[in-house]
Amino acid sequence: MEKLTVVGIGPGDYDNMTVRADRALAESEVIIGYGVYIDLVRDRYPDKEFLSTPMTREADRCRMALESAQSGKRTAMVCSGDSGIYGMAGLLFQLRGEAAEPEIEVVPGLTAACSGAALLGAPLTHDFAVISLSDRLTPWEKIEKRLEAAAEADLAVVLYNPASKGRPDYLRRACGAFRRTGPAARPGTSAGRGRAGRSWTCGPCGTSRRTCSAPSSWGTVRPGSLAARW
Repeated sequence: MEKLTVVGIGPGDYDNMTVRADRALAESEVIIGYGVYIDLVRDRYPDKEFLSTPMTREADRCRMALESAQSGKRTAMVCSGDSGIYGMAGLLFQLRGEAAEPEIEVVPGLTAACSGAALLGAPLTHDFAVISLSDRLTPWEKIEKRLEAAAEADLAVVLYNPASKGRPDYLRRACGAFRRTGPAARPGTSAGRGRAGRSWTCGPCGTSRRTCSAPSSWGTVRPGSLAARW
């Protein structure tokens, strides 16, 4: 039977990849993914055929993976973190539709909420929410409502995709939503999450409800980072 395996590779280093993920990639013939993720695994699996598409070409990447599997090749799609949490698994199922083949196997991985929290200590020991600040698929107005609801519930919150070149102020705006709605909190940011050069810093979300801003020490927050409020 034709088969496509969607593999969560964790935060990026081999030590944090699961045994099941390693086995799935080792058994594959073709590995497909975003170029950054391909580079994280290329050296460990040098005998594989690697295919990639750039950012914003996720649908094309998934079609490429489905076509590769349908051709009879053992194909793996790699995703950073977990393959089903902001990963490609959902889109692959959507594009395959009601077809029976290829079979899609989802291999979970260590998501950034877990690996990032470990850098900060243990901020997620009770109920928490995970919210993406990317507005590519979700309008900012809806994201802001989710932030305010989480703050109102006094939940610890993990923010995925806190910044990009096109969204340089979204983390500041998220801090504003927290300050307007919830009690004062001290967030922390974890950059890299498990890759070489990982680091973290902590600071308050502004000093008053009238001056909501991310701390200046968060200036290095970039794609590949996440932020946490607790």
